[in-house]
Amino acid sequence: MLINCVAYQEGKKLSDIPVEDISEYLKLPDTFVWVALRDPDQAEIATMQEEFALHELAVEDAVRGHQRPKMEEYGDCVFVTLQILEFAGDELNSGELAVFAGPNYVLSVRRDANQGFLGVRARAEREPHQLKKGSGFVLYALADAVVDRYFPVVDRLEAELESIEDHIFGKVGEQRANIERLYALKRKSQTMRHAVIPLLDAVGRLYGGRVPPVVSETQDYFRDVHDHLLRIAGRLDAVRDTINTAIQVSLSMVAIEENDISKKLASYAAIFAVFTAFAGVWGMNFEFMPELKWRYGYPVALATMASVCGYMYWRFKKAGWI
Repeated sequence: MLINCVAYQEGKKLSDIPVEDISEYLKLPDTFVWVALRDPDQAEIATMQEEFALHELAVEDAVRGHQRPKMEEYGDCVFVTLQILEFAGDELNSGELAVFAGPNYVLSVRRDANQGFLGVRARAEREPHQLKKGSGFVLYALADAVVDRYFPVVDRLEAELESIEDHIFGKVGEQRANIERLYALKRKSQTMRHAVIPLLDAVGRLYGGRVPPVVSETQDYFRDVHDHLLRIAGRLDAVRDTINTAIQVSLSMVAIEENDISKKLASYAAIFAVFTAFAGVWGMNFEFMPELKWRYGYPVALATMASVCGYMYWRFKKAGWI
């Protein structure tokens, strides 16, 4: 679906243009065309390929989707893919943004993501002195918007981790739920790492040293994006390490509680074993057992059993087994 198709000259918007006129505007001096698509079909992609003379391999990646973040050069065109992360309830969903940036055009293809980039276009149009830098600045603005949206995601992951940590030393019945929440959080953090870590390398190739001509005037901006990614990657590493530690602590708490339960069961089993032993001896009913004909034999037997069991209970209680 076509979102926008706009021509700019000298950093200022000329007009919205029909798709079939794109090739004509590309011939104008100091002019570039910015087209945004969302979940396009094959026919729309084919039209854009023809209008912008896009490389077939880059088009194939944009059509298929599900690409890892990367940056590739095809002649004078830079092809960049980024993952868009957004929460839907408690689930972290991953979409994709593919950007073709040539000397006088930018084509962005968004898939499987609800959040748009109209704000990016509005921001760029408010800064004509920046927009004069052409497609390189638009590529930066799109990448910067995607990366800035990572910060609320990692904030939420950290907040969720803190919430789980507050319950790690809680009741025993909560440990299983805590471990399940930790593994779910670990899966979300891995999803985010898959979006951030490869993008570090891709953005790192857009500043310093030899860079594509398209971004030659915007290297400093891409260095800023790279710095943001480094900050996010560091926070993700901290989240991952904390999750692993929390999982180990939770498992240890479960093991400790199981050991305490085993101690309690062993203690009560030992106490009842005393009853069994005494009852077994006095229940044999031999003819010459003196206790059988003694008037106080039965009360003494019960008192002895109760006294021994009481003593054992006291010892186990003192030892912390009960």
